[in-house]
Amino acid sequence: MNGERHTAEAAQNGSRLCCIYNARLLDADTDCSGALIIGHGTIRAVLKGDFTDRAAAEKAVVAFAGNSTFAGNSTLTGNSGAGEKPAELVDARGLTVQPAFIDMHAHFRYPGQPEKEDLGSALHAAAAGGFGTLVLMPNTVPVVSSAAAAQRIRAEAAAFALADVFQTVSLTAGFGGEDTAHLDGIPPYVPGKTPESEAIPVVTEDGRDVASAAVMLAAMKKCADRNLIVSCHCEDASLAAAAKPYRTDALASYAAADSADSADNSAKAAAVRRAETLLTRANDLLALAEDTATLRNLALAAAADCRIHIAHVSTARSLAAVRAAKRSGQNATCEATPHHITLSVTRGTDLRHIVNPPVRSESDRLAVIEGIRDGTVDVIATDHAPHTAADKAAGAPGFSGLETAFAACHTELVQTGIISARKLSELMSAAPARLLGLDKTACPKGLLSPGFAADLVFTDPNAEWQVSGKNFFSKGTYTPLEGRTLSGTVRATYRRGICVFKRD
Repeated sequence: MNGERHTAEAAQNGSRLCCIYNARLLDADTDCSGALIIGHGTIRAVLKGDFTDRAAAEKAVVAFAGNSTFAGNSTLTGNSGAGEKPAELVDARGLTVQPAFIDMHAHFRYPGQPEKEDLGSALHAAAAGGFGTLVLMPNTVPVVSSAAAAQRIRAEAAAFALADVFQTVSLTAGFGGEDTAHLDGIPPYVPGKTPESEAIPVVTEDGRDVASAAVMLAAMKKCADRNLIVSCHCEDASLAAAAKPYRTDALASYAAADSADSADNSAKAAAVRRAETLLTRANDLLALAEDTATLRNLALAAAADCRIHIAHVSTARSLAAVRAAKRSGQNATCEATPHHITLSVTRGTDLRHIVNPPVRSESDRLAVIEGIRDGTVDVIATDHAPHTAADKAAGAPGFSGLETAFAACHTELVQTGIISARKLSELMSAAPARLLGLDKTACPKGLLSPGFAADLVFTDPNAEWQVSGKNFFSKGTYTPLEGRTLSGTVRATYRRGICVFKRD
């Protein structure tokens, strides 16, 4: 950056070091000026202080390599670099260096839906969005319902060397809602001990809920025995079914409005009003569906003594239920998405941006914000769900989110003073690492600390840019943020000390 080579060859050459200097260092615990020394895929040293020029960086590296003591106003923590070769230097002038983001909820559409996304497009989108680790949902073709299938997808993704993935497994076989025998084949998850190639820390019936409480309880008990997180898409199936016809009719009304004679403004307006009324009815039912299912699943998880994670929480009542569960001592966590943080129907969001859960009212959005402030919301997860243009036109729920997540949250939460940049780093890096046990591995993640993985993202928090889906790496170019100006760009992403994405 700023004329320096930005390839981190130091990490590729095992005997060399890489010094990233002139940076703002940011994580859940730190916000200061300084530099990082990385090598062998990990952070070797964190240097806090004035390292704004190349000479200071060179001096620091020489001292580190010689295992000497630093002087002046800098602080060094890390392992000895004695005997290692001189470092490559990377000038991060004007940029923030922080731990790569960790997404607990993403849809890569692999295998089986290459028209929507594939491993290559999804992983490039992840790198462009600053993500170093992602948890993938099992609603693929076929559904991922075995440890072998999950481990195979993880291995195939690893071959790209762009980001790490954990593939989840369905709660019931093939999303059938009844059979949980396949869970007997999921290995127990012990952070720091379970081999990464075998790790399946999360199971989920993503995109739907298990209709039978008895089946859900049985599945949760099996997961509790294996220390697995049950991630719940909380949505009562009967209420969701009741909402579906309203959505279908609304889309037909929107289509009628789009095809109406351009001179007939009254007919167009009437069709749009009808569509909005229908979608409002659908969304009211879906809010009730989320609220009732959240209460049920929290109760079942408590009975099973199971770790429960509420996916994409989006209503005030659901947040209140999670908050109460936490206060009672239950091992319950939840996530919020960038779109439920930034969008609401009363903020002028087009109701045609169909997603599950739907974009909610402004009061619900503000409840999500309050949940972030008071710690009820543990992590921010993208729910990246790409679709083809035809599928979106037909009402497929979801949209791409990996490449806008940081900027959307930084704009809405940090630029407005709602939370600090450190808190956003906690929500997107440190907290998901803790929930997944990635802070306990041989190469931990989530913080800028010696021994942690050199999975890094370089951001420019002040740079503004206009969202355009056609520029996404993801195949899913549809975004409700189209045309919006956001603050904060991802300039580069490192995986194990190697630059895997750079924005010129």
